[in-house]
Amino acid sequence: MWHFIYLRAASYIEINRIWDGWAINMRKSLKRYLCVFCCLLTVLWPISGYAREPQPGELYAQAAVLMDADSGRILYEKNGTQVLAMASTTKIMTCILTLELADLQETVEISAYAASMPKVKLYVQKGEHYQLEDLLYSLMLESHNDAAVAIAEHVGRKYLPAQLQEKSPADYTQEESRRAVEAFATMMNRKAAQLGCKDTWFITPNGLDATQVFTLESGETIEKHHSTTATDLATIMCYCIGRSPEKENFLKITQTPSHSFSIENGRSFSCVNHNAFLQMMQGAISGKTGFTNQAGYCYVGALERDGKTLVVALLACGWPNNKSYKWSDTRTLMNYGLEDFTYHSLDEVAYQESQLESIPVLRGQTLDIDGTARVPVRILERGAESGPPGTVDGLLLKEGEEIRVECSVERQLQAPVAAGEQVGTIQYIFQDQIYREEHIVTTKAVRRIDYRWCFQQILRFFLI
Repeated sequence: MWHFIYLRAASYIEINRIWDGWAINMRKSLKRYLCVFCCLLTVLWPISGYAREPQPGELYAQAAVLMDADSGRILYEKNGTQVLAMASTTKIMTCILTLELADLQETVEISAYAASMPKVKLYVQKGEHYQLEDLLYSLMLESHNDAAVAIAEHVGRKYLPAQLQEKSPADYTQEESRRAVEAFATMMNRKAAQLGCKDTWFITPNGLDATQVFTLESGETIEKHHSTTATDLATIMCYCIGRSPEKENFLKITQTPSHSFSIENGRSFSCVNHNAFLQMMQGAISGKTGFTNQAGYCYVGALERDGKTLVVALLACGWPNNKSYKWSDTRTLMNYGLEDFTYHSLDEVAYQESQLESIPVLRGQTLDIDGTARVPVRILERGAESGPPGTVDGLLLKEGEEIRVECSVERQLQAPVAAGEQVGTIQYIFQDQIYREEHIVTTKAVRRIDYRWCFQQILRFFLI
């Protein structure tokens, strides 16, 4: 019996020893696994904070563009050149054009045509008088369609024949009002063309769906629809917030939370800003929503943060009941621009004058009869002649992207050569787009060899 008890005790001790050994090994393995996991977590945690490039299928919008407002570079696009209806995003062009062509203190008289516009509307009435500035707040904050037409008539009528300019808008026939609006739309299209928008056609100042039919000399008819592309729409917004001489007034109006005013007959109005994006992301500075049955939900917005100015344009971004799709797409694209792109100054890769050599000049005068004439050159900075207007100081680039610098200069010149004559160019190129161009010019004149120079050289040779 004691032998049995001894064996049981020995077995128990052996089991405990084995268990303790297994537990120790398990603890060591667990520590190793935890250590590896913590290391991986440390390495991968920062990566999870970056916004990867959105895939086309992940965006709700049928067409979308993310643009660097400073350079005009497209950072992301999905069907960026697809022509689509634009709804009330139209009103950014109506607003900026009016700011540039008229005075905010001008008085606008309402026509029957303007008062007949469908909702959403301010409910202006024929014969009433409004201050132009108040109507612009109505246009951009509440997106009122009647305010848009009243503004367009007021500005457009200045380009009608004298008898219509002198006539009171309240006495306009519907046809006369339409002529004034068409004159304004012509200026909208001219402005869009100046900005490089090749696929945009404005018919209405408020963005309501519309079609124009044109008859060619051959008798053939063509239809043009009120439409744009995401690329063109982003380009227009970049101009509104960055290059327009009226950008400050544009930003002031589009950033205002609310605006109240009254008119001479005692009627009072209050407009509230419906651009919810202004409160959604830090740095949001402007934007305009839009919706029609044909266009669906549309949006164009701008954000300024961390030294970057980004613009997002969305077309056909869902239909009822999907009003929130545009906000989701806007945040996705803005975060991608903020987190995946870094500003790089063109000065970082600038071509230096010390790299340039003087150029030999054939048949050029020299001090010595057997010498070779050479002319020094320098870099004269100029604005880019293709790509975004004006000189671009830098670009937003992803990791691994580089700006290419190409220098082209004449190998030799033929006398005579004038001082300041262009003899070469330096181009700063990214993805086949020229973002800055500098000219290489001569610093002095070189005269051509003539009989007088030859005679002087002969005299000098014999006298010396």
